[in-house]
Amino acid sequence: MVGSTSSLAAFMLSALSLQPYHEVAADRVDLIEVNHYYDEHGRLVFDQIIFYDWSATSNRYHVRDWRMLKTPAQIPHRSWKQGKFIAIWRDDGVLRKVEAKAARESWTQYDPEFVEREFLPKDMRKKLKKR
Repeated sequence: MVGSTSSLAAFMLSALSLQPYHEVAADRVDLIEVNHYYDEHGRLVFDQIIFYDWSATSNRYHVRDWRMLKTPAQIPHRSWKQGKFIAIWRDDGVLRKVEAKAARESWTQYDPEFVEREFLPKDMRKKLKKR
């Protein structure tokens, strides 16, 4: 039985090594916000995750990028050991990892990402890495 167990383990390891290597699109931001946007009747319109960088010149956070919240994996978890928040998820075929110094959750009746376009237009944003 031991022989068949080691053979099975060897087979599993070789099968895993045949899987293609996926690059990770890794980014660091200053703040991650999980936002729940509700309409005027209190119905949930959508959930989104917004990534911010601190602007010393404006003395405020500016939106770098955002994504619709489609999976719980996108919700950042706190790494006490590393002293940061981390979100890892598959984003349009790319394995994405975003780390932040801080995270918050908000419930609004407006879209914070849309409002922030007044302070930093969408075409001037840094954006998350493509790959």
